[in-house]
Amino acid sequence: MLNPQRSLSELPKTSTASQVERVVLEEEFNWLLKEEVHAVLKQLQDVLKEASRRFSMPTPGFENQLKQENFILGSSTSMDQVKGVLTLQGEVLTQADINLKVAKSSQVLHFQFREDKQWKLQQIQDARNHVNQALQLLSSRDESYHFKSGAEVNKLMDGVMLQLTRARNRLTTPASMTLPELAASGLMKMFSPPIPGDVMVNFYINLSKLCLTVYQLHVLPANTTKNFKPAGSSVLHSPGAMFELNNNRFEVSHVHKVECVVPWLSDTLVFFTISLQLCQQLKDKISVFSSFWNYRPF
Repeated sequence: MLNPQRSLSELPKTSTASQVERVVLEEEFNWLLKEEVHAVLKQLQDVLKEASRRFSMPTPGFENQLKQENFILGSSTSMDQVKGVLTLQGEVLTQADINLKVAKSSQVLHFQFREDKQWKLQQIQDARNHVNQALQLLSSRDESYHFKSGAEVNKLMDGVMLQLTRARNRLTTPASMTLPELAASGLMKMFSPPIPGDVMVNFYINLSKLCLTVYQLHVLPANTTKNFKPAGSSVLHSPGAMFELNNNRFEVSHVHKVECVVPWLSDTLVFFTISLQLCQQLKDKISVFSSFWNYRPF
């Protein structure tokens, strides 16, 4: 006859094992919240401080003055129609010296920024501002702060990743403009001698490149109505694009795009990638713990 009194050692061990596993996971997760999260936050701050410094590299010996850098514009497709040198100081183009060989003639136009004019590259300024906002979020949780849940960490990571994504997008996605918007831009009034009425220029950042686009135009006859179709908004307009300005109709006859690589922008984009990966890895670790149990808000 079987004994109804079974020893503890004979009882099913599933629940005991489950409890031990839960306790171990709790301890590991508390360690993650207390130690590893702050280690990752420190890493993120170090990387983003390096990114922030790239936007404002001081001149050696002149700590309050940003370094000026000269870049020679080049292109494999421009056939030397446009040549130039750009001077960049942080987010500001302090000088642009451009030679344009006019299509269908041997005439070379030379124009440069007026001495009293500089052109701010809004993309760089915006990217820097987003990096600094990410740093502010990280510094709001110093080493003495105790995170109470995985959800709280995720919320911080989401905020940092949002700022970093916006910063990266500002450098990788130049603003679209219509041709009338470009014609009315203050950039057209920057040069000496003034840019001719049948030429337009635009500067923008694309990834790690500083780009210059030069449009040559011709005026369409006043009775051109049959095939006139105004072009929409674009980063780079193609030959044949049409637009209307001050009761005149124009067509783009030639487009020349030249560019130069800005090395510190390349560095910055790498720092963004590293930082986003660190954020995602931390979120992934938290999701591994949260998948084990659901009674706590992770």
